[in-house]
Amino acid sequence: MSALTVYPDNDPNNGNTYLDFSDIQAQLEPLNIRFERWSAGFELTDDADQDAILQAYRQPIDRLQEEYGFQSVDVIGISPNHPEKEALRQKFLSEHIHDDFEVRFFIEGRGLFSLHVDDKVYCILCEQGDLISVPAGAKHWFDMGQNPNFRCIRLFTTPDGWVANFTGSNISEQFPSFDDYIQQLD
Repeated sequence: MSALTVYPDNDPNNGNTYLDFSDIQAQLEPLNIRFERWSAGFELTDDADQDAILQAYRQPIDRLQEEYGFQSVDVIGISPNHPEKEALRQKFLSEHIHDDFEVRFFIEGRGLFSLHVDDKVYCILCEQGDLISVPAGAKHWFDMGQNPNFRCIRLFTTPDGWVANFTGSNISEQFPSFDDYIQQLD
């Protein structure tokens, strides 16, 4: 289940949680955060490669490429047995911004995007079928958990792909990690 919790940025123990997809969209829309559900054009096998995955989602990918001029599209995946899972997790955990907007579509698994906008923190649990677009310049971080298990389609308008500018803030350490957030929802 997708989820959103909105916290005051100075109180990680006092958030309002939304579980209904349309309620989540309504909370994110004023922030220019695109949050959609996609479905594959055909059934994918568990071992589907990048070409098969991109073909299965060709229609919505083409729509976004036309709308935003994406120059590159790829698939990234991290499993619990990935030898560099901790280093990869740490790379995304610190608050950062991008000059470009960040677009992710979850083919399988899940992850927690947290955005720091004005005086609030928006923790968004994305799961299989969810697309999220984080606006350029939006302060955020991403947590895939201690045992990550996800695959995402990434879309970029620049050929450089993922380039982060870290803010130096430790705010991400004050809010729930992926694993803590999942536990709170249960």
